[in-house]
Amino acid sequence: QTIHGLIEEQAESTPDAVAVECREQRLTYAELDRRANRLAHHLRQRGAGPDALVGLCLEPSPEMLVALLGLLNTGSAYVPLDPSFPGERLAFIAEDAGLTLVATRSDLLDRLQGSAADVFLLDAEADAIAAQSDVRPPCTVGPESLAYVIYTSGTTGRPKGVMIEHRAAVN
Repeated sequence: QTIHGLIEEQAESTPDAVAVECREQRLTYAELDRRANRLAHHLRQRGAGPDALVGLCLEPSPEMLVALLGLLNTGSAYVPLDPSFPGERLAFIAEDAGLTLVATRSDLLDRLQGSAADVFLLDAEADAIAAQSDVRPPCTVGPESLAYVIYTSGTTGRPKGVMIEHRAAVN
């Protein structure tokens, strides 16, 4: 299984069940799946795809979950970039991971100063994303594929990226 594959199965079996709830915002599994699919199609046009590492710089929210699943739907692996981290750490992670694309919001753009990656603004491109197909893109990854790379704290020296496959995350 893959992370996004499990969400897709849930969307098929219980489409109207609430998948995520945060304050007054709710998304059903069907809505989560459709939004992630639209984003995946748009991200593929921006260069996301199998074996690519894509940064995700968002605060925890339903939008972050949509973005994460959209990235996984492209076959890419994501690299979390916590917007509360110092800019130097974010720039180091982006460079060390070789990120060519980072998804974020306009209000967090200043956190990514110094990054050479192409920055994709989810809020600025919302209309283009909404215009995409909500049909699932073809699955191009399996359980042994990379799901994400998370960086250590770096307390013993330089932070190091730890690669996590789908099967490990699903386990």
